[in-house]
Amino acid sequence: MDLNLLRALDALLQENSVTRAAERLGTSPAAASRTLARLRRAVGDPLLVRAGQQMAPTPRALELREEVGALLRNCDDVLRPGAGFDPAQLQRTFTVQATDLLLAGLAGTLTDRIHTEAPHVDVVFLPEAVEGGPALRQGWVDVELGVLGHLDPEVRTRPLTKIALLGVARSDHPLFDRPIDARRFAEAGHIGISRLGKRRGPIDLALAELGLRRRIAAVVPSHTSAMILARDTDLVALTLADWLPDAIAALGLRTFPLPLDVAPLDLGMAWHPRNSADPGHRWFRDRLAAAVPAPSGTAHDDS
Repeated sequence: MDLNLLRALDALLQENSVTRAAERLGTSPAAASRTLARLRRAVGDPLLVRAGQQMAPTPRALELREEVGALLRNCDDVLRPGAGFDPAQLQRTFTVQATDLLLAGLAGTLTDRIHTEAPHVDVVFLPEAVEGGPALRQGWVDVELGVLGHLDPEVRTRPLTKIALLGVARSDHPLFDRPIDARRFAEAGHIGISRLGKRRGPIDLALAELGLRRRIAAVVPSHTSAMILARDTDLVALTLADWLPDAIAALGLRTFPLPLDVAPLDLGMAWHPRNSADPGHRWFRDRLAAAVPAPSGTAHDDS
């Protein structure tokens, strides 16, 4: 099997579409369809089958996807002139999925560092619209950043830091008139943050252990909208410790420690194993990890 046929197989298995694979290969859909027929005969498997308006990979195709991708990368490494990796020569776009709060705290630092070392590299930041789905497996996202969960079993992860949750309210909120204990915290109106409209979480479990319950008066889809709503109302929101202090002050907000026993958030990054050994992807992951602000008094472990 020649290398061009392997590249066609890789494109078809990554895209799950003859049309998109043709675009990726710079050929026509008819030519890609003929190549798929040739591959089916060679492999002895249909590879892609019709599923409604789309194509779905067979179990054999899923097995081949990683093997073919790794084989092509190894071939490219063998044929690439020079042994060293030079980010200044890298021409690539990386896609990062994270919440707006995380991106606001690291996007500037990340892009500055990347453009200094690799002026031809661009970064696309995506919201968590496909969180918990096949985004990493399908290649729609290069790195997922945040509190990781619902990942495909093969996905690789790297812990980055632990960050405590804080309460945040407008600076002249009556809550600040006296010490904030669990009861006063629960009695305040709260802002929930959820893309899916969820109203309960770890804060509510911690309050329930004390026999308390809070009222979530509003649910918004992002931390940015939560902070603006907190600025304009008597509602209380949540934020991350040591995160965007200048923005919080500029909005006229003030943070306070939660009067509850709530574990800090474990922030990490996730990526698909097909990218683990890729030097460009590895370089980008390292720069992304370094851009995550460490809590006060700590430093990143880049080992």
